[in-house]
Amino acid sequence: MGKQFWRVVVAGGAAAVFTAVAAAPAGAAEGGVSFTRVQVNGGKPIVIGVSNEVAVPASFRMATTQAWEYPAVYLYRSGGDELWHAIETSDCIKVSSGVCDFDETMYFDPSVWDMRNSEAGAWKVAARVFFKGDGGDTDDEGLTVHVKRNSRLTVNASPEPVAKDKTITVTGKVTRANWETRKYASYGGRLVSLQFKPSGAASYTTVKKVYANSSGDLRTTVKASKTGTWRWVYYGNTTTGPSMSSGDNVVVN
Repeated sequence: MGKQFWRVVVAGGAAAVFTAVAAAPAGAAEGGVSFTRVQVNGGKPIVIGVSNEVAVPASFRMATTQAWEYPAVYLYRSGGDELWHAIETSDCIKVSSGVCDFDETMYFDPSVWDMRNSEAGAWKVAARVFFKGDGGDTDDEGLTVHVKRNSRLTVNASPEPVAKDKTITVTGKVTRANWETRKYASYGGRLVSLQFKPSGAASYTTVKKVYANSSGDLRTTVKASKTGTWRWVYYGNTTTGPSMSSGDNVVVN
């Protein structure tokens, strides 16, 4: 069965919808279940924009002698707040008696349901399984995942072409996703790197660092000594993902 919204786990051809906010997970291996080898997005941040669905891979191993259904890992914060999303979980990949590996995909789609900007930042990882009949087990896995708002950069270098060693002006703008308006908005005060790659070179070099103004606008001047490509790079922070602009090529005569 395909994924469904809001929070859905799909396993063994069945689906269960979780709508209640759970209490903070307890210690490991309670209720006769052990979760190990838990990974979410390869340890990398989850970066989400304003419209496109983001599919996040996860995996875990579960060991139990009880009859179970709907195992999954998910993200939560202290107080039991969970980050709502859809989940697809594979059938049991049997390791040995009572031990299964699972592949999971978390789907985050800001165009389908509301996301709050305050949800950007650190989230803890927990694993949960329901037992057939009644009860279940929820365990904190001691992992942290950062969920970030996507950022964007633009660039323009002029004049082009330009005479050797004359000054060019490089401008741009840094914006980031506003999950509540589902639009990109100015992201002022960011420290952004201006980089240059000469024609024929394989990599960029940072020339200088510039702070965006309160409207997110970037502007600086540099001497153009070689033909090549200019771009802006923002390295992100705990709530905002990194980004780089496209390159603007300037021919030096």
